[in-house]
This record gives sequence, C-alpha cells and structure tokens, in this order.
Amino acid sequence: MPVQVSYPGVYIEEVPSGVRTITGVSTSIAAFVGFFPKGPMNKAEAIFNMGDFERIFGGLDKRSDSGYAISQFFLNGGQRAYVVRVASGDDDNAPQQASVAVKSHPAAGSAPKKVLTIKARNEGVWGNHLRAEITHNVEPAETFNLIVHQFDGMGGTARLLTSEAYRNLSVAKEESRYFVDVVNEESNLIEAEHDENADNKLPAATGTLGKQADLESAAAIHGLKNKSFNINIGGTDKAAALTWKTQDQPDNLVKLRAHVEKAIRDAEPKDPLDFAYAGATVELFNNRFLIRTGRARKEYEPLEIADIENEAGDDTATKLGFSGSGKSENVQEYIIGSDQNVGSQEKGKVGRDGIEPNADAINGSRVQKTGMFALENVDIFNILCIPCAADLKGVEKDKRDSQRTTIISAAVKYCEERRAFMIIDIPETVDAIQEMKDWMDENSSFRNKNAAVYFPRIYIPDPKNEYRPRSVGASGTMAGIYARTDSSRGVWKAPAGIEATLSGVSKTDVVVTDVQNGVLNPLGINCLRNFSIYGNVSWGARTLNGADQMASEWKYIPVRRLALFLEESLYRGLKWVVFEPNDEPLWSQIRLNVGAFMHNLFRQAAFEGKTPKDAYFVKCDNETTTPNDQNLGIVNIHVGFAPLKPAEFVIIKIQQKAQELQT
Repeated sequence: MPVQVSYPGVYIEEVPSGVRTITGVSTSIAAFVGFFPKGPMNKAEAIFNMGDFERIFGGLDKRSDSGYAISQFFLNGGQRAYVVRVASGDDDNAPQQASVAVKSHPAAGSAPKKVLTIKARNEGVWGNHLRAEITHNVEPAETFNLIVHQFDGMGGTARLLTSEAYRNLSVAKEESRYFVDVVNEESNLIEAEHDENADNKLPAATGTLGKQADLESAAAIHGLKNKSFNINIGGTDKAAALTWKTQDQPDNLVKLRAHVEKAIRDAEPKDPLDFAYAGATVELFNNRFLIRTGRARKEYEPLEIADIENEAGDDTATKLGFSGSGKSENVQEYIIGSDQNVGSQEKGKVGRDGIEPNADAINGSRVQKTGMFALENVDIFNILCIPCAADLKGVEKDKRDSQRTTIISAAVKYCEERRAFMIIDIPETVDAIQEMKDWMDENSSFRNKNAAVYFPRIYIPDPKNEYRPRSVGASGTMAGIYARTDSSRGVWKAPAGIEATLSGVSKTDVVVTDVQNGVLNPLGINCLRNFSIYGNVSWGARTLNGADQMASEWKYIPVRRLALFLEESLYRGLKWVVFEPNDEPLWSQIRLNVGAFMHNLFRQAAFEGKTPKDAYFVKCDNETTTPNDQNLGIVNIHVGFAPLKPAEFVIIKIQQKAQELQT
C-alpha cells in the first residue's frame, strides 16, 4: 500500500508483475587468434567487416592463414568477430614498434635537446612506412602542428594511404592541447612521448626554416632584385637568382615569398628528371621562410636537407633569414622507424613484425591476458578459430605436432569454460582419407563435445598471389556458414546440407566420394563435398564426440550449440535471482520467465515435439529446492529440452507391387 495515506481520495500504486524477460544471446560471434602485419598485440579488437580488418590489422598477408580465414568468415555470412594478434621472436626478430626521436628547434636557446619520441601505434614493419611533418605556428604562440602520413612503402614515391593532422599542439603539460594527451587519445597511427629534460622547447620544424627575415621596408625588399643565394639539395650547388619585372615588384614578405619560390625552382643548371628544385615550395611563417624540396620525383628522399648560404660577397641569404644563428636546416620529413641521425632527427627503432607464432604466443598467459586469453576482456564469443595452429610455420618441424597438441588442447578447454565452440583446422599435409584417419587417431585428445573438424582443406583465390589457388583450413569458412545458418534458420539447424554452400571456395583439396564419406563420418569427421549444381557444400554436422563408438548425447553440432545457447542465455538472464528470498514466490517467477523464454523458442521450432509439454520443461519448486538447499542459499532450476537432431541418413524404401492374378 502507499507509504502514507493522508487524505480521502484515490491512490495509485504500481505493483511489480514479476516478468523479467530473458533475451537470447548471440550465437555466431567468432574469435580469431593469429599472426597479422599490423594491429594491437595481444588485444581483442572487434571487427564487423573486411574494411575494419584491413584498417586495424593491415588486411591479407601471405604469411597469415588467419587473415584468409577472416576473409572467408565474412564472405560466408559472418557479421561480427574479435581478432587477437600474436607473434613470436627472439631479441633479433621480436615484434617491435617503429620510432623516431626529434630534437628541439635551434632557435629555442642553448644546444638542441631531444623533445619528443614518435612511435608507431603498434608493432610491425608497417610503422617504417610512417612519416611525420612538424610546423610552428604564428598564433597561438609556442605551439606546433604535427602531420603524420602513412605510405604503402618506404621509397620517396610510395603511395600515400592516409594522413592525420594535429593542430596547435603545446609542449606544456598544463595546457589542454598538450601534445602527448592529444596524440595518444586521438591517433590511430602513432603515439607520442615527451622527454623529461626538454624544458618545454618546441620540436624542430621539418624543412629549412629561416629566422626572422631582415627586410623591414619595401625599399629593402626592392634591393634584393638581381641578387642571388646558393642552395644545395642532394649534393648539387645551384644559384637561385631573385629577379622580377617592374610591374611585379614585391613590397612585402607575402609577395616576396612567391619570388623566392620561383628563384629556387628556376635554379640552374636544372635537371629535367630531378624536381628537387623545380618542385620546391616556400611558405611564410611569422616573417620566416620555410623551404621544402620537390617531392613529386623518383629521387626524393625524406631525409634530404636544403642547405642555403650566401654567395661570395653577397648577404641575400642572411637578409632572407637563411644564414646566421636561428636558422634551422632540417630533414623534409621525419621517418618513423629510421635508424639514422640526420638534421634534428635522432636514431629510432626499426619496426618488426616478429615471426609466425608458436604455442607460447598463441596460448599466452591468463594472468597477463595475452594470446587466446586476450579474449578474457571480451564479453562473449561463440566460435573460436586458430588457423595458424594447423601448420605452425614459425616452429621447427619436429616440434610442430607437440605444440599443436598443446594449443588445441588448451583452446578446447577454454571454449568449455566460455561456453563456446571450436572449429579445428587440419595441417596442409593431411590430404588423403587414410592420412585424415591417422591424424585423428594420433590426436584423439582433441575429441570434445565443444569442437569439430572438417576434411579436406579448401582452395580459395589468393589476391596476394595473382588470384592463384591457396590452400587454407576450413575454420573461417565454416564459422561464416554457422553464422549464416544461425541467422536464416536458427542455431538448432545443422550447418550442413545443400544450403551450406562454401562461398569463395574454388575447390576442395580432395574430392570425397560417398564411400569415403562413409568411412570418415562414423569417426566424427565432417566432410566437405562437391555436388553437381550445388557446388561445394558442408556435408557433415558432428562434434568430435560424434564418433559412433562414443555414443555421446552431444553427437551433433546443432544440439551442442543449442545447449550452449540455452546455458549462456539463462546464465545471464537469471542474475536477478541472486539474493532474492528463496521461496515459492521466487520459484514461480523463475518458472514464469524461463518458461516464457523456452516457449518462444518452441514457437520458432527449436525443439522436437508437437506441444510445449513434449518439447521442454521448467521445474523449480520445493522438490528441486529442498529445505536444506534453502538453508544453504541454493535454488535449483531444472530445464529440459527435446533437441531436433539432423536427418543425417535419409532412407527411401521402394517396393515392387505384385500384380494380383485375375480369376
């Protein structure tokens, strides 16, 4: 009743209905662990399409079977996945972030000091393809701009892929635009570190930046006509002459800038194949000229420096600000991953990918959440694929079998803990029926109700090798088919049959016949078949506990995955029960809510049976929860279901009708 009844009238009070809707969890979120050329190491990243995979992990790589598996996952109907990047290596080839250090601007006072270190966001050779530009601002004062470019290679004419620009950055920690905070929060390409001994000095600008131009009047500017200065790019001295027509006579630095640029571009002798001079640019910053060399040329080197000096007996370069104390002759761009000391660039570290992972890298550490245990930070995943475990290309041949056993055994156990299902890939050398039987016999420890294996391997067109066929394991393809089947029919439908076509698959490694299929199927080995009209299809739906001799209740993949779905959904949907009074009102609410959830699945034809009574039951009362259980704080809920088992064998009986004799 209401808390207080104080006046005659009508009072309204909302009474809880006891309805707490249980929502079914996702059934087809895949998790891939493997070697990739880019991306955060030992961290699970969510991706929703191949665009995400290319942006975060660098796309397909010839060394990575996992990348091709992810491509097949999305091609066959997958919609959501988590990817964990792992790699191995010792001191000489361990994964490493590319980096470069930048010194302070010479005009900042005493001898230049290291101001900042720019690192690639994560490990890999890809970081060696990053370049950074720094410019100084007129307003606000004591700020700088940082522009980062990612290229598809290291040469001067490499193709630009993407850029990031950060404006008005400060070296003062107390400022809102402190460059470490801004860059590390916003950038997808780099991270920055501030040297403790930098004394709030600005990093040196890229290009050749002069001091304040000593030209206070128009007359002083006019006096530069027909004057020259020397410029050296790439070891060749050339004279740049300032000359203009009377009607074009500049009377301020803004107009003079164009004439300085033209003088450098017209410098003689000019090599028509080298645009270092012809493509040079001149910008004006707070009465200071900034010169950059021409970049649209084959010979361009980011670390080249434009050196500008006076001609003998002439002080034009000094008046323009390019001679004397305060000028800065620097590299055109800082190369992240360069191990050279040039200009204001200090030697950094070269980015390395590492090598294909071994068992230690894949299994990782649960404590540190590395390797497959990076998935500890993921709320839920349903299908686990570790394609690189099939061949372990980074491991010595005599150690591959033992390490594969270690990986898959640990992965299957982890799937049991997380109520997930694993699809195991077979090695490339297993390409015959007898070899598959022998491999399964040798690896009988893999048999588990939460795992499945498919034979044979498949061939897909390889975009990284002129679309020639590439042999890959079936895990990514089948994970996509699981997702596609779940979406169209439900998790209770077997991911097999003529609807389970293998998209993007050109052929299977072995053409399996009916008789050969009949040898492998009773062993719990699912076959991939090719049929006329239907093409390549999945033609098996057994778990690795599905061998006939095991007589397991979890023989079929859809039955096991439906059970995992029910377990996870009820686990999450009944958390409200904890600490509620353990008596009949609670039990009735449990029966109501779990019954509603199960009945909804019954209406979707998830269970066998014509009536709800035949299809499922929910029991929670004083029979399941005894007084002793209540004293111990335990409530027992029994949920049963009648699974739909696939029609694996369709038998057609034909009888010839005998003709009756006429009398």
